[in-house]
Amino acid sequence: MYTSFFGLNEKPFSITPDPRYLYMSERHAEALAHLLYGITESGGFIQLTGEVGTGKTTIVRSLLEQLPAEADVALVLNPRLDPHEFLLAICEELGIELSVYERVSDKSIVDRLNQQLLDAHAAGRRVVLIVDEAQNLSAEVLEQVRLLTNLETAKQKLLQIILIGQPELREVLARNDLRQLAQRITGRYHLEPLAADESRAYICHRVQVAGGSGAIFTSSAMGLIHRAAGGIPRLINVICDRSLLGAYSQEQPRVTRRVASQAIREVSPGSVRRQPATLVAGVAVAGLVGLAAWLWTGGERGDEAMPVAAAAPAAASVPADDVAVATVASADPVTVSPSGSAPTPAPLPLPEVRPTAPVEAAAPVPAPEPVNLQALLAENAALTDTDTAFAGLFSAWGLEYQPAGGTGCETARQQGLRCLFQRGAWGQLLGLNRPVILSLVDRDGYEHQTVLVGLSGAGDPVLQIGTEQHEVPLAQLLPLWLGEYLLLWQPEAGDGSALKLQSTGPAVDWLRGALGNLYGAEAVPAEPGFYDSGLASTVRTFQRENRLDVDGVAGARTMIALNSALKLPGRPQLTN
Repeated sequence: MYTSFFGLNEKPFSITPDPRYLYMSERHAEALAHLLYGITESGGFIQLTGEVGTGKTTIVRSLLEQLPAEADVALVLNPRLDPHEFLLAICEELGIELSVYERVSDKSIVDRLNQQLLDAHAAGRRVVLIVDEAQNLSAEVLEQVRLLTNLETAKQKLLQIILIGQPELREVLARNDLRQLAQRITGRYHLEPLAADESRAYICHRVQVAGGSGAIFTSSAMGLIHRAAGGIPRLINVICDRSLLGAYSQEQPRVTRRVASQAIREVSPGSVRRQPATLVAGVAVAGLVGLAAWLWTGGERGDEAMPVAAAAPAAASVPADDVAVATVASADPVTVSPSGSAPTPAPLPLPEVRPTAPVEAAAPVPAPEPVNLQALLAENAALTDTDTAFAGLFSAWGLEYQPAGGTGCETARQQGLRCLFQRGAWGQLLGLNRPVILSLVDRDGYEHQTVLVGLSGAGDPVLQIGTEQHEVPLAQLLPLWLGEYLLLWQPEAGDGSALKLQSTGPAVDWLRGALGNLYGAEAVPAEPGFYDSGLASTVRTFQRENRLDVDGVAGARTMIALNSALKLPGRPQLTN
């Protein structure tokens, strides 16, 4: 319903586990490492616990996608079985065919299972049993699980078992009658809820995976959502999904704290805790002061958006302007300690970048009253041709466009620039963060070329038509835009051709130096003028971090993102 409005390819906050959306917080990365350890090492149990909704099942799905080729896995998702049914479920998962007579005897089932494990061991394969929601296992089934670990050779266990469950699993395994099983647990990990900065990064991550921009949610809205959800990813998903629907219904291009507050009340009406009378009085006074300030400044200003590309967001405190909705959150104080960061390596010298022409910082774009885009295009139809649009795009680069010099892209090439024509979602366009020519088709079927030169504080597009700039509502633009856009970019060396394995030349040297500047020289060992597998691996790392196609090829989109990451001068941007 709201996906096209926000430029999304799909709903980003579904509660269905999807490994593509796994946000690798430090806690989730450690949890996944524990499970991978259980796959590759021999013997005993691995135990993973966490509160409901913290992402345990999603981690399991991600684990299944990263299985070593030599691993065979039996995944039991429904643990409410008796011991006999549990053994049958394991055999079915491992593809062990049982005769009618074998199916009725526990001994026969275990014998067949033991033979399968021995055959797998002889073939150099590992067999792993993963039990989800393991807190629901009965004592009898847990005892049967323990007995399965007795299947072994003289040197190692034949079956590795991973138990995943809610915190109650720890209480179950602490029982005296299950101490033999507890003593065989060789690895334990408890998955905690997300911290405040991780919740913000989590929201931005899911929006990006869906093809959108992290600027959809304001910073204070994300802080409020974190506190209401207690850092539980599933609750964050529920609130964010309802917030997007609420913003869409109000035709707001961003989720503000007011929209998020309303969503919280709608999805969890019984979760609002009563506050002490003194706190309520203080909130009321703060609300009146905030209202007076709002009226004095002429209305609510757009909140500062969370940067999308932040790999490790800074710790966040509760924004002061969130006091008016503090009754939704816990009365306990919220503090987040900033995590230590690794020392930044000394930057490597990069080849000098010579911008084609000096580009002065653009003056702040005034925010006039929203206009009717359809009427605006009709009134300025004579100024929405291709040449006028190229003139506006060149102007954003501090250059003058001469139509007589050939096509727009030919003229750009003469001035050291390259054209990149794309078709994609609004979020992908924003990720490039460059002025672009947008191709719009009005309701009468006429095509118009306009230049997107910036974004307003509320996230609405600022279009240049001729020499005039107009802020237009995003909700009006998206129905007229078919996803086509064209931008200019500047190669730092070479002719702008894509770089890949076996490529040679000065452009490869520049790429190696640029990545060394970001990751340290040790990440890209010197191999002058040659695109080797080590350089391709570092390119894939950069692409993965910036939500690009992870192919190890340094094409135009990768180079543009690299320019932005290095903050090279002379490149106009939609937002600073």
